[in-house]
Order: sequence, then structure tokens, then C-alpha cells
Amino acid sequence: MSDSEEHHFESKADAGASKTYPQQAGTIRKNGFIVIKGRPCKVVEVSTSKTGKHGHAKCHFVAIDIFNGKKLEDIVPSSHNCDVPHVNRTEYQLIDISEDGFVSLLTSDGNTKDDLRLPTDETLLAQIKDGFDNGKDLVVTVQSAMGEEQICALKDVGPK
Repeated sequence: MSDSEEHHFESKADAGASKTYPQQAGTIRKNGFIVIKGRPCKVVEVSTSKTGKHGHAKCHFVAIDIFNGKKLEDIVPSSHNCDVPHVNRTEYQLIDISEDGFVSLLTSDGNTKDDLRLPTDETLLAQIKDGFDNGKDLVVTVQSAMGEEQICALKDVGPK
């Protein structure tokens, strides 16, 4: 292989990137994120027990799944590592809502994203449909973690 050869690599945002990263259980706080039973969750309560006769202080986590809203609990020794999901929030402009419940979104680079369903949350769903039917310019916030995406918030930018 000579020095004159050039190598070109396509870079993708998540090329081989892990969906989670380790963090010591004792350092995870309320409103942080944690993986419990393979689901990305937002921590709503943390309590730490004292070290017992044989060992570790334990952290008791109460968390809510960020996609389906289910409450999950876990108890982990505070010195052990827990998986913490990489959670991203991205804003997209809403272009269209299809009959089958999928939305068409405009990305920041001008492409469309058509693989997201309407949210299951009734109030958010009603706000999106009402705003869209009234011809308002809507920006939705999409939360993504561990290969899942869901619309989690809505902003009204004004009339079209």
C-alpha cells in the first residue's frame, strides 16, 4: 500500500455507537436516565440504603419508561455500574399526517422523515391533530433512545 492512496470513509452519526454507556449507580440522580429491564427510563426517585453487615450500599431506583410511561423499579449496589441510555431530542417541522397514523416531518437538512407514528398520548395527539387541521405551523420534538423514537412534545410556530 503506497502513501499516495487515499481512503474515504462515510461517516454516519451513530456508526457503531453504543446505545448505552456505563455509569456508577451511586452517581445517578433524580431526572437522570437509566436502563431497567432493557428499557430506557427517566429516574423519578432514588433512595440509598446504608451498607449492611456484608457489603454494599444499595440504590433503589423508581423510574418511568420514556416511551410507554410504565413504572419500573430496580435495586443495584451503589458501587456497581448501570447502563444509561443516550437520549437525544430533535425538533422537526410537521408537514403532513397520513391516514394510517404516520407523520411526515421536515428535517433540518431539507429531507423528509416519514417513519414515525403519531404519539399514543391522547392529549398530545389531540393537540397535534387540531393544530394541523387548523393549518398552524407545528414543530414536534422527537425523543430517541436505544433505537426507538417517539414524538414527545409540540410547539406552535404560528399560522402557515
